[in-house]
Amino acid sequence: MVKIIIYTGLSLPFDEAKEILDSHDEVEVIYKKPIQRGDLKQALKENPDIIGIIDGIFHQNSAVGHREILDVMKKGVEVYGASSMGALRASELDSLGMHGIGYVYEQYASGKVVSDDDVAVMLDSQTLEALSEPLINMDYVFSNAADENIITPAQKDELIKIAKETYYPKRNYAQTLAKSSLNDDEKGNLINFIRESDDIKKEDAKLLIQHIAEITL
Repeated sequence: MVKIIIYTGLSLPFDEAKEILDSHDEVEVIYKKPIQRGDLKQALKENPDIIGIIDGIFHQNSAVGHREILDVMKKGVEVYGASSMGALRASELDSLGMHGIGYVYEQYASGKVVSDDDVAVMLDSQTLEALSEPLINMDYVFSNAADENIITPAQKDELIKIAKETYYPKRNYAQTLAKSSLNDDEKGNLINFIRESDDIKKEDAKLLIQHIAEITL
């Protein structure tokens, strides 16, 4: 039997993750809350074959360290990362064997994004509900909106600048639009576009779990 541990819950709720990959006769899947320093040492006691890192703690507690991940891989565990903390660590350790998946990983790996602030959010530690919007999502949506002529390139730059200058726990679409120079009609059109847009961190989380599902079939 293949044992898999996946750290998520914020970018992708556990129930939605289980719709993609759940335990069955040949696979045992254990979903855990966002990873923090020390968790991988405990995870090794469960003898996993695969570990997927999606969400992790950034500022509330110590983040999972590079050496922890390397120690796990040295023991033969395949480690995948996407979406949030997983994408960040995968971009830093892909040359050493960690597997990165998805848009956010590619943004870090290419150097287009360098700060952990881009994926950081404020969360409710009990419900794992996001209480702010990650900058990586906002940049993705505003860039697509400009490509679709919903906003101008100059308006996109203004919105991203406002979002970047906002401390991550207070970052959200409503506050960003309120500070912008967009008129009411432009804001209305953009709000409709935002509502129809993908949550790129969530989509990347799904990709990671789908990939693990495919390789363990």
